[in-house]
Formats: sequence, C-alpha cells, structure tokens
Amino acid sequence: MTFQLGSALLDACVLAIVDKEDAYGYSLTQQVQSVMDISESTLYPVLRRLQKADYLTTYDQPYQGRNRRYYQITEHGRIRLLELLKEWRVYKEKVDCVLLGGNIDG
Repeated sequence: MTFQLGSALLDACVLAIVDKEDAYGYSLTQQVQSVMDISESTLYPVLRRLQKADYLTTYDQPYQGRNRRYYQITEHGRIRLLELLKEWRVYKEKVDCVLLGGNIDG
C-alpha cells in the first residue's frame, strides 16, 4: 500500500538522500521509489524546483564516456530539510495517535 502525502514529503525524501551523499537522477529515483511510487519523469521536475529554490546544486562528472549530473544539497537545503523533518515528526505523531489510539492534543 502506498500513501500519497504530497510534494513536501517528496522534497524531504530527496533532500535527506542528497544530504547523506551526492546522487545522480537515476540513483535518486531508485532510492525514492523504495518508499514512494514515483517515476523518473516525476522526479526531474522536483529536482529542478529544488535547484531553483537554492536547496540543491548540480555538477557533472564523467561516467563511461558520458557526463552524469549529480545533485548536491546546499546550506539552504539543509535548513529546509530540518524544517521538513520537524513537520514530519509532528504529522507522524498525530497519525500514530489516530491509528494506534491515544489523545491527539497531548
């Protein structure tokens, strides 16, 4: 079962992956697909948007006679990732309360 939680979760996943190590598009797609049902064609506009927002930067590196474009997190990207992680924790706690029983307010 796949839950559709929107672009904020997708952004968080991409930024978290790239925060650990620089990654190229196909590799990013594979890693994100392990938790979300997305296609490569869905991911590239997200990468461009994150780059335009100054959360990611790119560089090319030769690989088997071709250039591979790698994505690297920026300082703004790390700040945004921390914000998204905080929002995720709050959201997850609320969902856990509903699904597992308990009081949402505290």
